[in-house]
Amino acid sequence: MNIVKTIVLAGAATLGVACMSTNSQVTSQKNEAIFKEVYADRFYVGAALNLEQIWEQNPIASKVVEQHFNSIVAENCMKSMFMQPREDEFYFKDADQFVAYGEKHDMHMVGHTLIWHSQAPRWFFSDKEGKDVSRDVLIERMRNHIHTVVSRYKGRIHGWDVVNEAILDNGEYRKSKFYDIIGEDFIPLAFQFAHEADPEAELYYNDYSTAIPAKRAGIVRLARKLQKAGIRIDGLGMQEHHGLTHASLEETEKTINDFADLGVKVMVTEMDISVLPHARRHVGAELTDTAAYSKSLDPYKENLPEDKMNELGNRYVDFFKLYLKHQDKISRVTLWGVGDADSWKNDWPIEGRTDYPLLFDRDYEPKPFFKDLIDLAK
Repeated sequence: MNIVKTIVLAGAATLGVACMSTNSQVTSQKNEAIFKEVYADRFYVGAALNLEQIWEQNPIASKVVEQHFNSIVAENCMKSMFMQPREDEFYFKDADQFVAYGEKHDMHMVGHTLIWHSQAPRWFFSDKEGKDVSRDVLIERMRNHIHTVVSRYKGRIHGWDVVNEAILDNGEYRKSKFYDIIGEDFIPLAFQFAHEADPEAELYYNDYSTAIPAKRAGIVRLARKLQKAGIRIDGLGMQEHHGLTHASLEETEKTINDFADLGVKVMVTEMDISVLPHARRHVGAELTDTAAYSKSLDPYKENLPEDKMNELGNRYVDFFKLYLKHQDKISRVTLWGVGDADSWKNDWPIEGRTDYPLLFDRDYEPKPFFKDLIDLAK
C-alpha cells in the first residue's frame, strides 16, 4: 500500500508540528478505510487476478489490488491447459509473473489449480491414436505435472488448490477422465504428489455449491478418507458463487461448521454474487451449464438500479457477518475478480450479459456498500 502524503514546508517549528499532526490524522483515516487492514486480525482478503493485472497493465486495477487485498490467486494462468499445453512443454512465463507480483507486494499467494477436469489439456488423457491412456500412464503424467509445477514455486506459493470440483451435487464422485481412468485414487495421489514436491505448502480441496447438503456430505466423506489414509489435507475451499436468493445463509453456516469439524482450515475461495436471473432452476458453477442469450435475462445492460444495488449490498453484508461470526474457522475470503468488468459472470451461464457481482465497479470504484463491509470489521 502506498499512501501519498503532502509535506508542507514551514519555517516555524510549531507550524511544522501542526502539519505533521494533521498528516498523521489523514493517514490514520485512510488506513481505517482499507479493506485488508480492517480484516487483518480476522482472515486474509483476496482477489483473483487476470493476466492484465498480473502483468500490471492496468494501473487503476493494480492500485485497488495493492491497497485493499493481501492475498491473490491466478484466475487462469496456473491451470494445467496453460501450464503444460503439450506433453513436457511447460509454459511458466505468466505464472512466474504472478509469483513475482505477489512477492513484490508481500501477498499471500494461492496456486490454482493442479488437477481439474474442466481445463486440463486433451493430451493428458490420450495416446497417439487418440485412445485413453492406461491408468499407469495417467498417474505418471499427473506426477510429472504436479512435481514440475509445485517444485518450481517451492517455498514461494503458500498453498495449492490441489484438486478442484471432483464431487457432484449429489455427493458422488464426478465421472471425469481422471476418475474414469484412475478411479477415486486420483485424488489422494494428487495430494501425495503435491506434498512430495513442497512439504511446507498447504494443500486444499476446492469446490462450488458446498451449501447443498448432499454435496457437502460428499466432500466431508472425501476429506475423511484422505485423513484416514494419512494423506495431508490442510483446507477445504467454499467457492461461494452466489446469487441474490441462493445459497442460504443457514446451509452455508452448516458447511463452515462441518468442514471445520474435520480439523482443517475453511476458506471462501471464489466469492461473487450475481444480480442476474439464472437461465435454469439449477444454480452452481458448472462451466458446461450454459444457455442462449435473451434480453429478459440481461435486464441491467446500462446500470444497476439503486434497489438492486441495495439488495446486492445486503447479501454481501449478510455473508460477511457470517464469515466474521466464524472467523476462528475461516482463514481467507477471496473475491473472484477485482472489478465487475473482469468477472466471468458477464459470460456465464449466458455469454454477453452485464453483471455486477464484485465489490468494485467497472471503473474500479468501491460500491456504496463497501463502506458497510469496512464498518462490520471495525
